[in-house]
Amino acid sequence: MARVFPSSDATAACWQVGVLFSATGVTAAVETSQLGGTLLAIDEINAAGGVLGRRVEAVIRDPACDPRAFRRLAERLLVDDGVRLIFGCYMSSTRKAVLPVVEAQGGLLFYPTLYEGFEYSRHCVYTGAAPNQNSIQLANYLLGHYGNRFFLVGSDYVYPYESNRIMSDFVVQSRGRVLGETYVPLGASEADFAEVMDKVREAAPDVIFSTVVGADTAKLYAAHHAAGFDSRILPIASLTTSEAEVALMAPEVASGHITAAPFFETLGTPAARRFVAAFKKRYGVATPVTAAAEAAYFQLHLAMQALARAGTDAPDALLAELGAGAFEAPQGRVRVEPGNHHTWLRPRIARLGADARFEVVWDAGAPVRPDPYCVVQNLDDWPADGRQFALS
Repeated sequence: MARVFPSSDATAACWQVGVLFSATGVTAAVETSQLGGTLLAIDEINAAGGVLGRRVEAVIRDPACDPRAFRRLAERLLVDDGVRLIFGCYMSSTRKAVLPVVEAQGGLLFYPTLYEGFEYSRHCVYTGAAPNQNSIQLANYLLGHYGNRFFLVGSDYVYPYESNRIMSDFVVQSRGRVLGETYVPLGASEADFAEVMDKVREAAPDVIFSTVVGADTAKLYAAHHAAGFDSRILPIASLTTSEAEVALMAPEVASGHITAAPFFETLGTPAARRFVAAFKKRYGVATPVTAAAEAAYFQLHLAMQALARAGTDAPDALLAELGAGAFEAPQGRVRVEPGNHHTWLRPRIARLGADARFEVVWDAGAPVRPDPYCVVQNLDDWPADGRQFALS
């Protein structure tokens, strides 16, 4: 059933947008944070007078992490509710389920999640990190600090397979070795992860690279801890472990592990502090604030700025304006690259401390142009503005 973000003036015309995030299911924790970022942006826009004098109204549906439900509800939003813009999706399997519907109906999907790259749709704007904005930087950091023997583990769907393929390319390019690669089903058991750790012990890698997602992440990290591995020597490095997943772990289970993302809740910039404070004021002080939530937040602002310039929510007109604008996001200045509909983002690497909070250990210092196709796959050739990678 649809839930409508209320307007204080029911008689006023509104800009209606569709919102597709899961409140239940394996990735509900992080998708709930994305919903929170979306609604916080709508709050701010409406408090400032809306867009061209009209409020923004969100029609929210819960697909419960089911790709078939995502597809069905996207069609209802576009056909029955008449929205033109949809903000949503976390797992790549859900994005791939939604995109054919969005394309067929002439809509526009804003997708606020890191993903495996190698995709373009005129009907999608990608505001999460592409591989050249997280995977390359993380590979460089791990190879420089821990060693070149990797073990890969992921959830059994499209993103982990593709992300692990990309990481394997970077490792082999650096004369490293992938000692093992294994996948677990969504909703895997503790026993499944205990078996993974048995394989890790036999392989004896320097790094575990994880593309396990959602609630299963906590089970993986707990299995690592239970197996007696030391994160200072054998860390789990993951692009899919955010504050939402860490909140499901005990501090001693989380401590020492590593991730890469454009945003962390602990960033000390004024814009980041304002965003985190507003998010926690609206949703509670214990609510995790994730990079996916930040992307959901800034993409709504970017879209509404473009709508204000275009004077319409018609996708073609909005796209023409979208590449001309920028937004001072919590992570720093972001903008959409017109040629591929992906977003300039600022890569960072962080390690979890003893308090299970992320501590940034490396910062790119500038936004990186999105290269979703990994046209340049040289580990030394990713930087923005000619900057060279330096280990901290």
